[in-house]
Amino acid sequence: MFLRHCITFTLIALLAGCAGFGSKEAVQGQGNPQLWREHKQQLGSLDGWQINGKVGIRAPRDSGSGTLFWLQRQDYYDIRLAGPLGRGAARLTGRPGGVVLEVANQGRYEAANPEALLEEQLGWRLPVSHLVWWVRGLPAPDSKSQLTLDGDSRLASLAQDGWKVEYLSYVEQNGYWLPERLKLHGENIDVTLVVKDWQPRQLGH
Repeated sequence: MFLRHCITFTLIALLAGCAGFGSKEAVQGQGNPQLWREHKQQLGSLDGWQINGKVGIRAPRDSGSGTLFWLQRQDYYDIRLAGPLGRGAARLTGRPGGVVLEVANQGRYEAANPEALLEEQLGWRLPVSHLVWWVRGLPAPDSKSQLTLDGDSRLASLAQDGWKVEYLSYVEQNGYWLPERLKLHGENIDVTLVVKDWQPRQLGH
């Protein structure tokens, strides 16, 4: 019986590690770690949303702002930017293994991952695969991260893979506390995101 309990506990610990909850995080700040784990588990189950907002980008070659529309349906995303940096409209759609970028008056481009495609066509090095997590107020689960919690046990800041993300304010929507204003600081690029309308959905339930 004791051995069976040990095996069960080991399996649970392994599954928790695979899910990325706490296994690669260094957490500090004034928040409660247990409340953070509960908050993170709730947001981790959120696999669908629609976002309307504004985005500003400061880069060596360009600076400007535009509107953002982001539709997420589990592993499929449809991200649209209108008017950023004077380039007109851009639309990024994809799922793991295949991405399409359409730029107004320029053409349609395909690649295996969004990061390479955006850098090649627009000159921006944006961690799109991580943004799917960061926009919910979560660290990406597959690499190490340093987290600072605020007094409400939500992310105040996040450092991961050469990027720093600052969470300036949150909004409550459908029982979820979600980022409303955040700033991303990368190598030679800064991004500000202001979410005007959050529509979170759990599609897998």
